[in-house]
Amino acid sequence: MAAFKKKLPKNFYIRDVLTVAKELIGKVLVYQNGNKKLSGKIVEVEAYRGSVDQASHSFNGKTKRNEVMFEEGGLLYIYFTYGVHFCCNVVTGKCGQGDAVLLRAVEPVSGIEEMAINRFNKKKIDEKELINLANGPGKICRAFNFNRSHNGTDLTGNQIYILDKEKIKNHSIVASTRIGIKKSVDLPWRFYIKDNPFVSKK
Repeated sequence: MAAFKKKLPKNFYIRDVLTVAKELIGKVLVYQNGNKKLSGKIVEVEAYRGSVDQASHSFNGKTKRNEVMFEEGGLLYIYFTYGVHFCCNVVTGKCGQGDAVLLRAVEPVSGIEEMAINRFNKKKIDEKELINLANGPGKICRAFNFNRSHNGTDLTGNQIYILDKEKIKNHSIVASTRIGIKKSVDLPWRFYIKDNPFVSKK
């Protein structure tokens, strides 16, 4: 794996949600929790554009739950869903737009034992469990131990951030419709790395 580069700057996030979504593929999500560092390569995302996307939390306007989505890009938007798990999103665009990118799957890079404890309550895991560690939105939050306290975190800070890395070539990125939604179902706004085993669903 190529050496990691610097943190993504604020201006990376203050762009169109589809552009940011595709360019997040291959970047490295990092959670510096005290002396514990958890990280994983982003291999699957979904874009949600509030103004035209009926599947977006922000489509019907600003609420207490989704207010972070309407901030300027570069914040973490965490929400609780189905009464079961948290989901992790990256806010994009200018203030007031209500756009965000859902992180759907990451390939664990560091802090894997800590992730395994968070997910499976054990340090040692087999190959199947490694692939299953963070290959879904709720699994990412459980592996990294993200919760409501992380909602609104500035991604240019020192706790949770995303590192730049070599750009994944377009021919290696697959675009498809999004998963588990009932509205705006035909939009091809899910992006993932072709043939990557850590993707949640082909």
